[in-house]
Amino acid sequence: MKPLFLLSAFSISRTVWGTSWIVPGAVWYDTAGQKIDAHGGGVVQRGSTWYWVGYSASDSETDDRGTEDQTPLMYQSTDLVNWENLGKQAPSVTGMWRPKFASPNGSSFWLYGQQDRNVLSLSSSQFVGGYSQKAKGLLPPNKYSYSDTGMFLDEATNVWYLLTSADHNTVQINKINSDGSIGSLASTLTKGAYEAPGILESDGIYFLIVSGKTGYRANANQAFWATSPAGPWTGPSDVAPPAEKTYNSQNTYEFAVAGSQATTYVYMGDAWDSKGTEASNYVWLPVAVDAKAKKVTLQYHAMWKVDPVTGVVSYPATRKRYAAAEAEMSGRDGVVVPMAADRCFGGDENVCAAAATTDSDNNIKQQRTMVHRLRTGDEVTFRNVTGRFKTPHEWVSVRYTVNDPDAGEAYIKVNDQTTPVNLSEYNSRAGYHHMVPVRLRLDEGDVNTITLGAIGTAGFEMEVEGLELHEDD
Repeated sequence: MKPLFLLSAFSISRTVWGTSWIVPGAVWYDTAGQKIDAHGGGVVQRGSTWYWVGYSASDSETDDRGTEDQTPLMYQSTDLVNWENLGKQAPSVTGMWRPKFASPNGSSFWLYGQQDRNVLSLSSSQFVGGYSQKAKGLLPPNKYSYSDTGMFLDEATNVWYLLTSADHNTVQINKINSDGSIGSLASTLTKGAYEAPGILESDGIYFLIVSGKTGYRANANQAFWATSPAGPWTGPSDVAPPAEKTYNSQNTYEFAVAGSQATTYVYMGDAWDSKGTEASNYVWLPVAVDAKAKKVTLQYHAMWKVDPVTGVVSYPATRKRYAAAEAEMSGRDGVVVPMAADRCFGGDENVCAAAATTDSDNNIKQQRTMVHRLRTGDEVTFRNVTGRFKTPHEWVSVRYTVNDPDAGEAYIKVNDQTTPVNLSEYNSRAGYHHMVPVRLRLDEGDVNTITLGAIGTAGFEMEVEGLELHEDD
């Protein structure tokens, strides 16, 4: 989905390390330092532990060519941020897309997904591992072939529902019987070409979230509502501003964190690359639910987390800022310009108000309002950036904008790194949002140098506001 202004990838030391934040679009690593590989998945809670099941886009252990094998992988977490890889759940099963978990009788455990456009179900007597094929077939009642799989547990009735998007442009919702077989048809949605279905419920209102059918290209996902999984479904409404294309993601699942102080609904989305490979990332966001208005809205945050105990959402504090006006610029075409009035580095409303004012000679009052405007070949260098030994891989937010994300990219170099790396290699939101957190390895102390540059076609420009370092929690 990004243009091919590719630079060589920079090898990150993959020691065991954790993280403190959910960062939409960034590369997420598990507790062993390997990239999380659980696409088209879902999350369920058992006790104080959360389990994430998705399909592996590539099995690097057995196939160094990166050939897709779509086998179900499971991860576990107690904080919804740090995930431990529990491995393949059905090693002999390949070609299984969008696996979702269900336990229709409480004593056996099931994974449902799509294989060869059939419903494939796997069963195990244990929750983790040991899954084997139970059934495979076309979807009742009309034996339609289908693509995407969704899953929903209606806690009001303790009934599990399988959601599917059939090839005839019908989203179909079927009950799952207690023996794991696909049961009767509950309802359908036949109002357009939709796929990637998921459901959340709040105050007796059921919201069905779906994506348009545009392959791996992101689109504006929609929501419909009903008073029961039996429908009828009314809508649609946008879950995000249409121009954002669901923040460059596609829906896969919704789940609730029911805490002691709040219930937070979480949207799980896949940030696909152009071919749906293991290079694809994830976009998770809190969802604002207005049952009275029959509307759900994704709340975009570049960094956030939800406390699994309290259900409260929080955001990182800024440890230190580095304004572009204090950095060094090199190149032929770069210039220093005032920041637009509707933006302010740092985001504090009082600072923004002061920064937008001028003196009697119409000069900008604060240096922080200046940005570096770069074109291809220009660079801006931040020196004396402070790293901390206790967190060698830490989040650094790059604050910048581009005039056209399809015309070029921003790249980054850290310390003595000679080969630059496109920011999109670290975070697929690069170029699409003005605050782009990336995880970098910094040396301890005020000794680090970070250089940003522009690379693209004629007319491509980027405006660099500065860098932010964040507190761990």
